[in-house]
Amino acid sequence: MTKIRIAFLGLGGVGGYYGGKLAARYSGSGRVDVCFLARGEHLKAIQESGIHVITDQEDFIARPDLATDNPQEAGVMDYVIITTKSYDLRSSIEFISPCIGPHTIILPLLNGGDITERIREILPDNTVWSGCSYIVSRKTQPGVIRASGTFYKLVFGYDKGVNEQSRNFEKLLQEASIDAVLSENIRASIWKKFFFISVSASLTSYYDVSFNELVNTEERLNMTVGLAEEFLKVAKAEGINPGENAIEQVVNRAEVLPAGTTTSMHSDFRAGNRTEVETLTGVIVHLAQKHRIYTPLYDTVYNALKNR
Repeated sequence: MTKIRIAFLGLGGVGGYYGGKLAARYSGSGRVDVCFLARGEHLKAIQESGIHVITDQEDFIARPDLATDNPQEAGVMDYVIITTKSYDLRSSIEFISPCIGPHTIILPLLNGGDITERIREILPDNTVWSGCSYIVSRKTQPGVIRASGTFYKLVFGYDKGVNEQSRNFEKLLQEASIDAVLSENIRASIWKKFFFISVSASLTSYYDVSFNELVNTEERLNMTVGLAEEFLKVAKAEGINPGENAIEQVVNRAEVLPAGTTTSMHSDFRAGNRTEVETLTGVIVHLAQKHRIYTPLYDTVYNALKNR
C-alpha cells in the first residue's frame, strides 16, 4: 500500500486543530505521513513537545512525522492543506511550491468565496479542491491550540464531481475523528459558510463586539439582518442559493456560539494586525458593483473598516 503524504501550511487555530487530529491518528503508522510547515517559536515548540490541542471535549498532544520550516526537506506531497490567511495566499503557495508535484491536490481551508479560483490562477495545472471549516479555534501560545464550542466540521469537495479519491480522503479524515463531510455541491457549501463569516466578521469588527453581541441589541440585530439580506442579493446574482431560513440560521448561530468568542478578522483588528477585510467584506461590495446591486450597509461597513 502506497503511503499517503499530507502537509499542513498554517498551524493556527484551523490547521493546528485538524493537523493535530491527523497527527494523533496517523503519525508513525506507516500509512500516512503528516507534515507541519511552520515557523519561529511555534515551530520550535512543536518540534520539542508536539502540538497541544485543547477543546471542551478533549485534551491531547500529537507529534507530526515532520515539523519544519523548509518545504524542500518535506518533499512532494499527495495533499497540501492550506490554512493561512487569505491575504497570504500567493506568498504561501510560492513558499510551499517544493511540496507541490504534478499530482498534488491542493485543499484550501481559508475564509472567502473565491479562494479556489485564485489558487487555480496560480497553479493552473494542479487539481484544486475547495473546503471550509466550522470551528472556533485559536493558537493561544507557541505549540498550543485552543478550540471551543461544538462546531468542528470540515467540508470539502471538487466542483468536477465526487470520485474515489475524494471519498477515500473523506474516510481518512473521519478515521482521525474529524467531522469531515464530502460535499456534492462544494461551491454552494463554500458560499453558505462565506455567508456567515462575511456578515459576522464584518460586523464584529465594525462594532468591536463578540458573536453574541451582534444579536443582543435591536440596532445590531437589524444591522446583521440587513447585511445578510444584501449578501443574499449578491449571492443570487452569482448563482448561489444558500437555502431557506438562511438569515435565521446566521442569527441563531451567533446566539449559540460560546460567550465572548469572536471572528479572526475582529481579533486581527484588535491586535493591529493585517486583516482579511478585502476577502470577507470588500469582495461583496465589488461583486455588488459588478451586478449593479445597491448595498448601502456593506458599503458603509467596508469603508469604515478599510480606513481603520
